[in-house]
Amino acid sequence: MVILRRLMPIAAAVLALALAPPAHAELFGKQETPYADLRPFPKWTGVLERYFKELGQREGNCASPEFNRCHYKEWMAFIETVRALPRDRQLEQVNTFFNRRRYIVDPINWGVADYWETPGQFFAKNGDCEDYAIAKYMTLRDLGWEIGDMRVVVLQDMNLNLVHAVLAVSFGGRTLILDNQLTVMVEHKRIKHYRPIYAVNEDGWWRFQ
Repeated sequence: MVILRRLMPIAAAVLALALAPPAHAELFGKQETPYADLRPFPKWTGVLERYFKELGQREGNCASPEFNRCHYKEWMAFIETVRALPRDRQLEQVNTFFNRRRYIVDPINWGVADYWETPGQFFAKNGDCEDYAIAKYMTLRDLGWEIGDMRVVVLQDMNLNLVHAVLAVSFGGRTLILDNQLTVMVEHKRIKHYRPIYAVNEDGWWRFQ
């Protein structure tokens, strides 16, 4: 019995590794460790839950400040304009389309220090850095991109000394960064002033060292 009790933590650790998402190439030059359990990230899981509910709420008056049928129509119309494009052009168009939106910090927009928006809320109220990344993630998801090729990355901007978020997309053997602070996509290796903290997608999360 004592031996069994000693083996149980080891078995649990092996199971956790088996359930973890596959590791990506090192992002921004930092070593990363994958995990499968998303419970430490309620803001992200909350976005996912609200997003799928939101897709069923496509009615409502267009004058409403909440996500309504006009917001949904605008979003779907954009998606259809890029659906037939080559994958690299899809990335460019999605990045440019959302980067045109107005940047608004959460204390002004939501009255709290940090709030993660669904794409519908972003269409209705604009948002800050992680909201751009989430909207791009969900748009590419609708366009058929694999979840395993996309990650919302929370990082430290060493130049501005603040926390920032971007979308990292694996494509053609490279990892491209879709960033609301940059007008064009950039391969992660070219960005030297970002230090990643963690990344998430629907399959799990990654911790960086």
